[in-house]
Amino acid sequence: MASGSDRNPIIIGGLPSQVPDFDPEETQEWLDSLDAAVDERGRERARYLMLRLIERAREKRVAVPEMRSTDYVNTIATKDEPFFPGNEEIERKVLNATRWNAAVMVSRAQRPGIGVGGHIATFASSASLYDVGFNHFFRGKDAGDGGDQIFFQGHASPGIYARAFLLDRLNEHHLDAFRQEKSKAPYGLSSYPHPRLMPDFWEFPTVSMGLGPLGAIYQARMNRYMEARGIADTSTSHVWAYLGDGEMDEPESLGQLSIAARENLDNLTFVVNCNLQRLDGPVRGNGKVMQELESQFRGAGWNVIKLVWDRSWDPLLAQDRDGVLVNKLNTTPDGQFQTYATETGSYIRQHFFGDDQRLRAMVENMTDDQILHLGRGGHDHKKIYAAYEAAKEHKGQPTVILAQTVKGWTLGPNFEGRNATHQMKKLTVEDLKRFRDRLHLPIADKELESGLPPYYHPGRDSEEIQYMHDRRKSLGGYVPTRIVRAKPLPLPADKLYAAAKKGSGQQSIATTMAFVRVLKDLMRDKEIGKRFVLIAPDEYRTFGMDAFFPSAKIYNPLGQQYESVDRDLLLAYKESPTGQMLHDGISEAGCTASLIAAGSAYATHGEPLIPVYVFYSMFGFQRTGDQFWQMADQLARGFVLGATAGRTTLTGEGLQHADGHSHLLASTNPACVAYDPAYGYEIAHIVQDGLRRMYGETADGQPGEDVFYYLTVYNEPIQHPAEPADVDVEGILKGVYRVKSGDKGAIPAQILASGVAVPWALEAQQILADEWNVTADVWSATSWNELRRDAIEVEEYNLLHPEEEQRVPYVTTKLSGAQGPFVAVSDWMRAVPDQIARWVPGRYQSLGADGFGFADTRGAARRFFNIDAQSIVLGVLTELAQEGKVDRSALKQAIDRYQLLDATAADPGAAGGDA
Repeated sequence: MASGSDRNPIIIGGLPSQVPDFDPEETQEWLDSLDAAVDERGRERARYLMLRLIERAREKRVAVPEMRSTDYVNTIATKDEPFFPGNEEIERKVLNATRWNAAVMVSRAQRPGIGVGGHIATFASSASLYDVGFNHFFRGKDAGDGGDQIFFQGHASPGIYARAFLLDRLNEHHLDAFRQEKSKAPYGLSSYPHPRLMPDFWEFPTVSMGLGPLGAIYQARMNRYMEARGIADTSTSHVWAYLGDGEMDEPESLGQLSIAARENLDNLTFVVNCNLQRLDGPVRGNGKVMQELESQFRGAGWNVIKLVWDRSWDPLLAQDRDGVLVNKLNTTPDGQFQTYATETGSYIRQHFFGDDQRLRAMVENMTDDQILHLGRGGHDHKKIYAAYEAAKEHKGQPTVILAQTVKGWTLGPNFEGRNATHQMKKLTVEDLKRFRDRLHLPIADKELESGLPPYYHPGRDSEEIQYMHDRRKSLGGYVPTRIVRAKPLPLPADKLYAAAKKGSGQQSIATTMAFVRVLKDLMRDKEIGKRFVLIAPDEYRTFGMDAFFPSAKIYNPLGQQYESVDRDLLLAYKESPTGQMLHDGISEAGCTASLIAAGSAYATHGEPLIPVYVFYSMFGFQRTGDQFWQMADQLARGFVLGATAGRTTLTGEGLQHADGHSHLLASTNPACVAYDPAYGYEIAHIVQDGLRRMYGETADGQPGEDVFYYLTVYNEPIQHPAEPADVDVEGILKGVYRVKSGDKGAIPAQILASGVAVPWALEAQQILADEWNVTADVWSATSWNELRRDAIEVEEYNLLHPEEEQRVPYVTTKLSGAQGPFVAVSDWMRAVPDQIARWVPGRYQSLGADGFGFADTRGAARRFFNIDAQSIVLGVLTELAQEGKVDRSALKQAIDRYQLLDATAADPGAAGGDA
């Protein structure tokens, strides 16, 4: 290794060495002092002095570089710990009862004939972290506000249920119905935090792993956004996210740390349960995950509090004059600490303290049992309280608390620290007896030896239970609790949709712009205009939404502290602390997290927001589809716009931007109401209906349905007709209506098209009439997905009600009078229109853009995929030939006449049109 003098002198550890020295003599005195400290007191003493100098420099607001990581000891010194206001003895009793019931609930769920599983070890390690929060920090909603928002770690859910049982929020029937939501209804408990499954209990879904931390960041940011815009007072709300150290390997867990620091979200605290284990083994067996995470969070600008050791280590660390103990803690890898958690006190004495005389001397007066019980900080109530209090008091930065624990803590030697503990779900009789003794619970052996192990409740009038109720009362109510206080919104008048229904006249616009025009008029509404939250991932100009910059402005809590380069333009980029638009940069995941936080504000804070998230359709359900499931689970509402939709409308961008399948992915989400509109008036009716369903009053008096709308809109300019006088609004909303009947020709046929394909179908209708004597009706299939969903519901009803009058799917009824064959076409793969094939009353064929997209002209791409107007003509003729209504020779004639085998022969189509 190169010596210090051999290294590059420009940057040493991030420190600039080329800054001019205006007093070399004074500098040399400081350097000499450091040399003397090293020579006379050793490197450890010199290091301590340097760290204290850095600490004092920060106190004096001297700008010094941030250290990436600190020693493997608690950040908060013992002398700096605040007074612990709780009754620790009672809290331990409460926690012991909670631990027992959580483990017994999962163990009972493994009883013969059930075997639904569950997780014991995660809550066992994090129980104290939650308990201190419940007793002293988590604010409830009784005051009428949103309280605190708590993202519970999914695998710890048994512990949250167990605590709710002690508080009489749940009973034994509920606990015995864990993971049996249908068979034990109405008592069934969901496996993890699922608001959709338990809408009065859970607020935030945190499984899939990684989405919890991402969601928590944007929830804290949404709280600030709502306050800045005067929509809700969220000043007392704090967001807590409980995470696992293994979970932090998910890219989503760490991917958006910078925005929390950049926007000074001191209303946010991460608590990372560092039990050093993943699902199957150590997180960093050869390393130190707490040190690694500390570096990452510090580098991102977070305040980091490490909670490593419990109070039993304090006397040892106080003796560590030479720093030998700290050095041993710094250099021992996680895999070895995991082993220490499973070994005896004599093993720890020999292998941890035994290789240095100074370490051996520290513990020579301690018994092996005392050494064995040198504990982890995440199990010490007073240490946890100190960390939480410091996090709440810290200003200007989000805080992460890295708390070391033991996975499976208190569950006994078969569970604690074992690699397989995550998969272990059942306690043997001997395990139960050891566990009971460890928790000092008054449960007799005979109760454990016969039948299922019992739950334990100290009694409603016991000191412990009264203490729990008192603590929650003082903190504003029980958590977790989900309450919907929002009222239905006054819906905009019909006149606000009038412009879109007039069409575009002689002007050609894309459906993206048609939607933007509707949105612009809605945002002018005095009642709901301020509730729209515009969200886009650095593509506002692409989607024609820069028109909102001057009026709505881009939200930035710091405002705009620079002169915009385009400030002289009418549509200049404009940031504001009260801005309405969220511009989250090139981060679809961040934007979707904003969408979810805004879309669930009606429940979180009792104030409805109407998020409108616009993105490249290819980067929605395909890229962040997991978050759309999270959105559905969280019962969030709003509009999701898949712009530049279809496989051939953005062909210049090539394969990665060519979406031919997002409607299929959307169809798998039961909360998603998906449409593929062709014209502005269709969009107007769909948006109006969406506002009614999501934000109006439902039939049972509730403020809206728990759905969200997905509209695919295109970047290809077309002329939009005015709304017909006899427009079929029901058909638009249910999924299909007749756009234009055939008026020439003798041979009947039907063409179903969606979105950008409707103009191709109308062109094909004309060609068929003029050249082939075919009279084809053209239908706009505004939603293949909704047609299928209706048909499935009908079939399910008929299946279970064979003696009732059998229902008929809407699509079957709607098309029943039309003379086939039926040819469906869209800019999607065939599987999208094929969703309705079995319910179409006649011969059916679909045309679609199957395969990979590519870069070319629109015309060439459509000819290649055989979905352009001339290909539709061939499709209709083919089906008519199968029915014997035209001669098969017509098919070869059509192929030759339109040069359908030659992509270069197609009209290239309209160019450009990003919006």
